[in-house]
Amino acid sequence: MSGRRTMSLKLIIGNKNYSSWSMRPWIAMKTADISFEETVISLDAADFKAQVGAVSGTGKVPVLVDGDVRVWESLAILEYLAEKFPNAGLWPADAAARAHARTIASEMHAGFLPLRRHLPMNMWRPVIKRELTPDAAANVQRIEAIWSDCRARFGEKANGPFLFGRYSAADAMYAPVVARLYTYGVAVGAGTRGYMDAVMALPAWREWHDAAASEPWVLAADEVDWPTVHKA
Repeated sequence: MSGRRTMSLKLIIGNKNYSSWSMRPWIAMKTADISFEETVISLDAADFKAQVGAVSGTGKVPVLVDGDVRVWESLAILEYLAEKFPNAGLWPADAAARAHARTIASEMHAGFLPLRRHLPMNMWRPVIKRELTPDAAANVQRIEAIWSDCRARFGEKANGPFLFGRYSAADAMYAPVVARLYTYGVAVGAGTRGYMDAVMALPAWREWHDAAASEPWVLAADEVDWPTVHKA
């Protein structure tokens, strides 16, 4: 990655333990060495809507604030950052790879609802297997196919461990899926596991994970073992 970029960017996010959409731009910016100030607001905070609604049209996180510019929605934030910091390499340089990266990032943004509902992101939960519903299993099968195809067509040729060789916005979009597959002990192929290991080896991943594990907030809706809360 290139040298640290200095800019007065502010990223407003939800709980690191639970907020998968917040994780996406955060881990992309950290890995690309884009400097920013973060504000964490618990998703169940009494004044959540008041705080976030002041800067977000949807009243949801994440929100990127850049001077007078306000960008919400994870994928829109990543696109804004890619334009603002072209040397950060948030999208692959090759046109065909870049088009495919945007395609699978959009597929993630719009899809996989059964998986997201059945396996909510929970960074502090120890690895305990949860059986998949048929729809969630179909989502996992599709995600494995996407990752395998990207690795074979682009990643391996670029001699890097990520979907397109070098870490990109596409990897950031799928980072919470890596967390879900790991946390809930989902059986995956060797190629998928190798990719997951590469993502979880990132310093930014460890920083996010450690911060999530130390958070005080517990959201019952995202604890599948409720009323038991398992913390590693």
